[in-house]
Amino acid sequence: MSIAFSQTDIDKLKRLIAEGAQVHTEIETLNEGLKDTVKHIAEEMGIKPSILNKAIKVAYKADFHKHREDFDALENILESVGKADQ
Repeated sequence: MSIAFSQTDIDKLKRLIAEGAQVHTEIETLNEGLKDTVKHIAEEMGIKPSILNKAIKVAYKADFHKHREDFDALENILESVGKADQ
């Protein structure tokens, strides 16, 4: 299937693609910077980077209550089978 685009459409598509590529480049740069910052602070504080990344994601999504419920369920299961403190 081939679509015939007007010159106006082509110009819009070119602008969209250029701007979209720029956004992805900026996101990639920001993610790399965040990764480096998390790694540095994790080393400095003796915390696993994955824990700091999880804290960032939970804060961003504002869904701590969901994680609390999941952890409570996990704790209940492990306590029920006698594996909570191992």
